[in-house]
Amino acid sequence: MIPPNYSDICKPVNDLFSKDYPFGALRLEVNTNTANGIKFTVNGAQDIKTGSIVSELKAKYADKVSGLTYTESWNTANLVSGQVEIANRFAKGLKVELSGSAGLSSSKRSLRSKIQYQQDNLFARINVDALSPSATADVTVSREGALAGAELAYDLNSGAVTKTNSTIGYAGPDYQITLQGNNSLNLFQVAFFHRVSKEVEAGARAVYDYKNPEGGVSAELGAKYVLDKTAHLKAKVDNAGRFGVSFTQALRPGVKLSLAGLFDTTRLQENAHKMGAAITFEA
Repeated sequence: MIPPNYSDICKPVNDLFSKDYPFGALRLEVNTNTANGIKFTVNGAQDIKTGSIVSELKAKYADKVSGLTYTESWNTANLVSGQVEIANRFAKGLKVELSGSAGLSSSKRSLRSKIQYQQDNLFARINVDALSPSATADVTVSREGALAGAELAYDLNSGAVTKTNSTIGYAGPDYQITLQGNNSLNLFQVAFFHRVSKEVEAGARAVYDYKNPEGGVSAELGAKYVLDKTAHLKAKVDNAGRFGVSFTQALRPGVKLSLAGLFDTTRLQENAHKMGAAITFEA
């Protein structure tokens, strides 16, 4: 079995705490597919507090025969981006990617390349930013449910390691537990996820900053309850007294609405709360 990439090792618990929570914004996403295989995506979000709007238009074309995927996007920062991927063309499990961006009204530029390889019990990636210049590499290995991964970033100019992260964990049929050591083993996180049943998911995570022991441990609990095939509820609470809740409903096939609120229970009489909504169209 192929393990997840390093960024997705904690995906089940991260999704439980972040997905379907559009706090402080009104979001819109529209996805459409053409007959010749091009997928168009439009994302937009308005900050409720400031009124500022950001949006992005993206087009993606995938040729399954050749393994070639091309993606192009343009956002409200007037940044144009392009990405080319070739998967399983040179070897099974190998993907090569080249991406770049340019600001039409600024001097922002980027040029990146990525090589990714996956097979049973192994997922490895290396990313090189030619204009920084910097490189990032990560690897995940697995064996009978046990997981281990590491990530490293390297500044090619100074010759210095700028980031080291590591993760160990275990993934069972319906649960996962992980321990992460980030920022050169100065920031630790323990996370637990359990799919209790088809209707119920639960999770918890705790973070401790070794460089800031006065801050103590920050902890968070979260849960998801599936009401029926079209709707679910989510809730989370942390030890700082913040309580978040969301409701997601499929209004019809291809149309989904999410409503969410984040409430500071230590400041109930103040304007310290965040509301938000998101609607997604699929066609």
